[in-house]
Amino acid sequence: MDILKVKKDNILTLTLSGSLNSRTVQKLEEELIPGIDDVENVTLDFTGIKYISSAGMRVLLSADKKLKKKGGKMTITNVSTFVMEIFEVTGFNNILTFG
Repeated sequence: MDILKVKKDNILTLTLSGSLNSRTVQKLEEELIPGIDDVENVTLDFTGIKYISSAGMRVLLSADKKLKKKGGKMTITNVSTFVMEIFEVTGFNNILTFG
């Protein structure tokens, strides 16, 4: 998985590509979780994400909770139909914010 990280003002944007699974989730966790401390909003651009596993969803949920706790917001954008179906089947489409 590749991650392009851009921080501007109070917004952290991560553009992701590849698969988000148990083998790659640590890379996202290392980029995302510490980055939350310095921003109010996070945008995750899923344009290049082809698959997400439960391990990936766990990291997203953790980041979302951490941001909400401090009054921030995480938005996931450009989700493919296939990946959105995974969010819908698991009910995460009702928990996370998509834009």
